[in-house]
Amino acid sequence: MAIRGRKVPWSRPRIFVNDLLHFARRVPSIPVQRLCRLAPVVAARSALPAPRPPWSALFVKAYALVAEELPPLRRAYCAFPRPHLVEYDRSVAAVAVERDWEGEKAVLTLRIKHPARLPLSAIAERIRQAQTAPLDQIKDFRRTLWLSGLPRPLRRLLWWLSLNCRRWRGNVCGTFGLSSYSALGAESLHPLSPLTVTLNYGVIDPHGCVPVRLIYDHRVFDGATAARALQRLEEVLNTFIRSELLAWPGSEPLPAAIPA
Repeated sequence: MAIRGRKVPWSRPRIFVNDLLHFARRVPSIPVQRLCRLAPVVAARSALPAPRPPWSALFVKAYALVAEELPPLRRAYCAFPRPHLVEYDRSVAAVAVERDWEGEKAVLTLRIKHPARLPLSAIAERIRQAQTAPLDQIKDFRRTLWLSGLPRPLRRLLWWLSLNCRRWRGNVCGTFGLSSYSALGAESLHPLSPLTVTLNYGVIDPHGCVPVRLIYDHRVFDGATAARALQRLEEVLNTFIRSELLAWPGSEPLPAAIPA
């Protein structure tokens, strides 16, 4: 008997992902990986009472702090009116969040502006709200679902303008993305994105080691810059971010033997 199938209509979240991949495939992206040793920050986070800040919040703030030190991480390739690079004065994170939408799993993006200057608690709360609040209460989600309901020619035009006009790109799309599903015990080796940088991390092992990847647009900077950024990211997580966790309300004192 021949196998039979049924036509499944495009949902707005699937349209969003298809549009994102349409523009992502034009980016010559390359992944660089570092095995980061994060035992100090793992211990500091474990000492916090529930609910602990999600790892995504820690990585967002740490990367934004690194980007303040390394200007290439705040740059983007824009094609309008002619190809050029633009350097933004601050970071805007685009965090992938999975939600339920009309009976299916949907991936949407949450923007967090200037995370380097936000308290870690504020970033954690923004992500937690994006994971739990009704979709129509999250401005970024409403905008994405509205855009995905437009006719394809208009939708693609708005995508192109958002990615290639320097006044729009940083504010509308973000300067870097974060995508990870390590909480499910898996990791992506090369997530695709139209952004200059996508940060991705795997499962943290019992010793506090975790593979961290930086997928970057090779038109904007080179692999050595990505490698230095990952090295500095590890240092920032184990120092600045750890210190903020140690000052978290309700945190338990840690043994002195844990290195700073």
